[in-house]
Amino acid sequence: MIALYARVSTEEQARSGYSLSDQIRQCRQKAESTNTIDYIDDGYSGEFLERPALTKLRNDIREGLIERVIVYSPDRLSRNAMNAMIIVNEFKRKVELEFVSVTYDNTPQGQFFFTLQAGIAEYEKAIINERMSRGRREKAKQGKVVKDVKVYGYLYNKEANELNINKDEAKVVRLIFDLFTDPRGRVRGINGIANYLMDKGIPTKKGKGVWHRQVVRQILMNETYTGVFYHNKWNTEGILANKFKDEKISVKHRPREEWIGVEVPAIIDKETFVHAQKLLKESRRRWAGNSKNVYLLSGLVRCGDCGNTMTGRRSKNWGTYTFEYSDAKSTAGSKYCGCGNRIKCEDLDKFVWEAFVNLMLTKGQVLSEVAATNEVEESISFEEFELERIMSELEKIKTGRKRLLNFMTLNADVVDEEDIRNQLKELKDKEEKLLKSKEETSILLESMKNEDFDEEILNEAVEQYLCESNPETLTIEQKQEYLRKVFREIRIYDDGKVELIRM
Repeated sequence: MIALYARVSTEEQARSGYSLSDQIRQCRQKAESTNTIDYIDDGYSGEFLERPALTKLRNDIREGLIERVIVYSPDRLSRNAMNAMIIVNEFKRKVELEFVSVTYDNTPQGQFFFTLQAGIAEYEKAIINERMSRGRREKAKQGKVVKDVKVYGYLYNKEANELNINKDEAKVVRLIFDLFTDPRGRVRGINGIANYLMDKGIPTKKGKGVWHRQVVRQILMNETYTGVFYHNKWNTEGILANKFKDEKISVKHRPREEWIGVEVPAIIDKETFVHAQKLLKESRRRWAGNSKNVYLLSGLVRCGDCGNTMTGRRSKNWGTYTFEYSDAKSTAGSKYCGCGNRIKCEDLDKFVWEAFVNLMLTKGQVLSEVAATNEVEESISFEEFELERIMSELEKIKTGRKRLLNFMTLNADVVDEEDIRNQLKELKDKEEKLLKSKEETSILLESMKNEDFDEEILNEAVEQYLCESNPETLTIEQKQEYLRKVFREIRIYDDGKVELIRM
């Protein structure tokens, strides 16, 4: 099979000369065969390896489904010299790589000229990015908001490149700051404010009636409400991570003196904002010191079977103390005493933190592309990541079953049939659990399309996490703060299933 690969980025779609149809047509002419398959990345930057069609092509090459790959020009394959060499080194071991616009030989000289062309393409892309960034910075210096930032309390005026006050939402912003800095009655703290807003039926930015505590927290921490919106806060550079090769994502917080402040209509005064930040800091300090043993997931874990919250505690088993999350409650102090669900803190903490890191890196890819092209693209959510993992496990079970059956057939005279049957039964049981998880995850993914996830909160968490000089040295309190920005709840089921509910 001959693979024809074509790509255009969003910015190139606005110019002529690189249409997908022209690329495919010329590649097909060079192939001189009808035994071809098209791999097309429409609207993806050539700087990054993680592109849907390119990923599928690399997978198909690994599976031995492709013999030749034809691309119009080297810069269609990659605009990054290092990435270009990664791809070429992968391809040369298994397929013939050909270009329409240039001659490529799989020799040291051919690779040298290819690297030279890739370097030129990378330079051209860097020039384009710099011009775009410089243009946005110049607009910001002229007092313009250059993109729709979707801040609650404001409306973006695209024609004038400015933020205008949304009067109804601005009233809610003032109410939130007022309730937080001057609590009254039963409305106290961030949770109290969130519940109050829901009780009153006040809609969120997306028109929904559910206010999460982190949405309220982000409003309280947003300096824009004092009358200044900052551009140029983040500097993204480097190569994106991809599923075939570990690569570093570098997101740097620029020094404050490099930020470009754009004046916007103020909703609250600076004194109120400063007072709110002081109260937030004191609240975090009190919360962190409340417990002798600090549990990473405190306040997030709930039993998926009975609905009880699960709290961290120390338990003794055969003379050994362990720490666990349990839904057990005192019958005198709780309406429901729980169903006895429990899980080791160490196991759950490790699972949730790894899921968080995977989500940060995946979402970080999108933020890095946005910084380069100013175009918003969809990220791979954790739920999609989990679905991919389940499919991979199911494929392993399928392969394992085939191997067992082949082994039994070839060694029928010496094989222990009972042992083989037991192994097949174990695979069957595991497969049934995975199929159930697959169905539940698919349903969850479908339902998520209609939920009110706050991308601004998630994006900020990603940016902050990727700015950490050494994420491995984060304290438990710092990890807690990150997790609470991303996950609303963690549900534990008796069968061992863990469900992560996003903000």
